[in-house]
Amino acid sequence: MRVHFIAIGGAAMHNLALALHEKGAEITGSDDAIFNPSKSRLEAAGILPKKLGWFPSHIDTHIDVVILGMHAREDNPELLKAQELGLTIYSYPEYLYEQSKNKMRVVIGGSHGKTTITSMVLHVLNVQNIDCDYMVGAELEGFSTMVKLSDAPIIVLEGDEYLSSPIDKRPKFHLYKPHIALLSGIAWDHINVFQLLKAI
Repeated sequence: MRVHFIAIGGAAMHNLALALHEKGAEITGSDDAIFNPSKSRLEAAGILPKKLGWFPSHIDTHIDVVILGMHAREDNPELLKAQELGLTIYSYPEYLYEQSKNKMRVVIGGSHGKTTITSMVLHVLNVQNIDCDYMVGAELEGFSTMVKLSDAPIIVLEGDEYLSSPIDKRPKFHLYKPHIALLSGIAWDHINVFQLLKAI
């Protein structure tokens, strides 16, 4: 399977790219800026884009899936080409749901403490030798990547409330459809998106 990442350099995006590369997918990607640790990790895996920038010529019908990152814009030339060709386009959270729709989904959300609580749950599962997939928003000791996708029956997802993509304004965690959800608390945050406390 060939997967193309528009804005591959983001913390979440490059970890998903690494996880899919580990599963055997053919990964391509683009970005207008890629910094470390994303750059060195993509390079080590052999999937760092050769040149920075957006190249609609790299988008063709041989691509099975396009994953669109938040860093891209609605008028991104690669996105426009993918839409013109009718390619399957997912936001990051949409794709995570597609990869986990047959698993037990545990989603940790809330304005504060998401990463900490997610890491605590993963630690307990690890100590109990319960195999699970995960997506967490920071590098954790004892875990090589921030995303793991396998045949495990459970996935633990850190539920970010920010927008899903430039063309999908839903909060990310709304797309995960959890079997078990934990909300640590609600505070007015991301005021550029949620302009009233009532909205968040």
